[in-house]
Amino acid sequence: MRHEGAAAPGRVVGAPGGLEPGAAPYGNFPNYSRFHPPEGRVRLLPSGLLRRLFPARARPLLGLDVGCNSGELSVALYRHLLGLPENEASPDQLVVAKDLNLLCCDIDAALIERAQQCSPFPASIHYTTLDIMDSGARESSLSNFLSRFGRSTFDICFCMSVTMWIHLNHGDNGLVEFLSCLASLCEYLLIEPQPWKCYRAAARRLRKLGRNDFDHFRSLAISGDMAEKVTQILTRDGAMELVCCFGSTSWDRSLLLFKSNALTQKVP
Repeated sequence: MRHEGAAAPGRVVGAPGGLEPGAAPYGNFPNYSRFHPPEGRVRLLPSGLLRRLFPARARPLLGLDVGCNSGELSVALYRHLLGLPENEASPDQLVVAKDLNLLCCDIDAALIERAQQCSPFPASIHYTTLDIMDSGARESSLSNFLSRFGRSTFDICFCMSVTMWIHLNHGDNGLVEFLSCLASLCEYLLIEPQPWKCYRAAARRLRKLGRNDFDHFRSLAISGDMAEKVTQILTRDGAMELVCCFGSTSWDRSLLLFKSNALTQKVP
């Protein structure tokens, strides 16, 4: 999924009975990076970001990418955060694995299989099929990964164009639960919420294809300026604080960085 995705199972083009891309009701578009290229996000992030956020943190740092789709953005983020040139041959796998390990999850098994097959960093970018809203599966999958490093939380999480799909498929309560979960999992959260116009566009796509509307679309009370609403939820009761906005993509989505107030002093 991604970007546009992360909520519940969906079929993609190429699968038996595959759906048209516009009908992907969970955001699991099979060719997402073709119309929203990874460089549109990574160019907004300053170089040396990890060094600024974690100047003295023991390595490797651990990251979680929720709704990774087929992995193109995950790899682009990884290269950018470690300062690895885009077209340079892959560096020593064991060397980069000492700096940053990513766990990337998506609910679509076909997308995860493609990500695994195409990954230039198999030793340090790990892909798994996971419905992030399934609390039992989430606890098992994330704990298994973290325990390999003697950790209970991630240093940084990425949530890129996922919030709308959680919201449409799980409602207001589901969105709040999802964001609260992310806030509890990491020290820093980089998130790109979809604006409200994207909700309307997603609903229109389904209607044009003669499919039922999203279960929760017409009953959502959380609406309007979604970057602001997501910020309000994440900063409620002091769980996180907004560090900065890195700007907006050419497709009008803000890239927001939050910091956990609870975990800052607890991660070794």
